[in-house]
Amino acid sequence: MTNEPTTSHVEQPAADDEPVSVGAAARRALESSGGWVGIAVAAAPTVAFAAANSFGGLTWAFIALVVSAPMAFGVRLARRESLRAALVGLVIAAVCALVAALTGEARGFFLVPTLLPAAWTLFCLGSVLIGRPLTGVALNRLAGGPLDWRHHAPLRRVYVVTSLVGAGIGLVNFVLRAALYLADQLAILAVVEVAVVPVPFALAAFTVLAARRVVRRSAAVTPSPITPEFA
Repeated sequence: MTNEPTTSHVEQPAADDEPVSVGAAARRALESSGGWVGIAVAAAPTVAFAAANSFGGLTWAFIALVVSAPMAFGVRLARRESLRAALVGLVIAAVCALVAALTGEARGFFLVPTLLPAAWTLFCLGSVLIGRPLTGVALNRLAGGPLDWRHHAPLRRVYVVTSLVGAGIGLVNFVLRAALYLADQLAILAVVEVAVVPVPFALAAFTVLAARRVVRRSAAVTPSPITPEFA
């Protein structure tokens, strides 16, 4: 990093902010991912595909996917989840099915989800290297940070560290999925697919909570006019 730390005006966060803790981040992650029901609905097409393939082969896996993916889409809309999120889930299922059809292998369904964590890792590392850590770019406004957060050393440090944590999570995710993919362990791949759903939400929640703590401390020692992110 080449930016020198300077004093920045920050936005005072809401008084009801939760303290930074693993528990608080976990609660927010679970809420953001739709709770246990939301996670189950989002994972239903993947689980249905893997289960049907294990019992009846690739043809039955496609049939199970054709039935479960639209049902999951409808349930997500009925739960008042965003249309964009529901559509993204449907498109991802379609792309994975297309890859499986083109490769003629059931494990092809998991090829794109296996490669995505590698891309995520490179994206996180690249954002840190160019001085714009991904978590800061994506979450600074939500955290109530200043416009010039890259010149605010403690806040920038939070975003650098959490972006690097994101890169580490992506790398571990990729290595694990790649090993399971090469070993043709589709059932375990499906389990991993379900298990990692709350992880990005947990990282985002922890980042926001940590950044808000820094913002609150800075506001306490800098009684200057507020320059909010939303100005």
